[in-house]
Amino acid sequence: MNEHPGAPGLDLGTVDALLTTTRAVRKRLDLNRPVAAEVILECLRLAIQAPTGSNTQGWRWIVVTDPEVRTSLARLYQNPPTAAAPPKVDELPEQQRRVMSSALYLTAHMHEVPAMVVPCIAEGGGAAGWAPSIYPAVWSLMLALRSRGLGSCMTTVHLYRKEEAAELLGVPSGFVQTCLLPVAYYTGDTFKPAKRFPVEDVTFLNHWGQRP
Repeated sequence: MNEHPGAPGLDLGTVDALLTTTRAVRKRLDLNRPVAAEVILECLRLAIQAPTGSNTQGWRWIVVTDPEVRTSLARLYQNPPTAAAPPKVDELPEQQRRVMSSALYLTAHMHEVPAMVVPCIAEGGGAAGWAPSIYPAVWSLMLALRSRGLGSCMTTVHLYRKEEAAELLGVPSGFVQTCLLPVAYYTGDTFKPAKRFPVEDVTFLNHWGQRP
């Protein structure tokens, strides 16, 4: 790896640690500690610095802290259509079993999560559709939350019942929900880089199959 000084004013060690230890947090969400809406707003102020297609900034963010609304939204998440039921955990490879076990835990406790964020965006069409335009900001939100001791993960299960969720949340026509992020302080701070394939094995140079 080439040595480089990094961008002025940035501590590369801190930045790299944030980027490599921001995990999808499910089982380690602190379900008993309240999360103030002001903390999420602080993180959203950072998140909306992310780029968006044509700089349209067509995003809208619904921060859900009201217990009744959270419970109703969790109920939609916990009851997707039968066809969307997850596979049996014991039928999956080991790594997928761990992920599915974590996902099932979150599903069972979704109504206990102290805050939720539902990112929405104006339907704009385009070659890649609407979703990619907001995902950079969603990831920036997850990074900002992590830096302040909060965990989250990107989920889409409630979108199986997006019409009911839109009615519950008052989402107007012309806007679509893109995902749902449960938000809570995380327990412990032993997050570490995940196991990944070597980047050389998944990267090509100029042409598919040509290694860098």
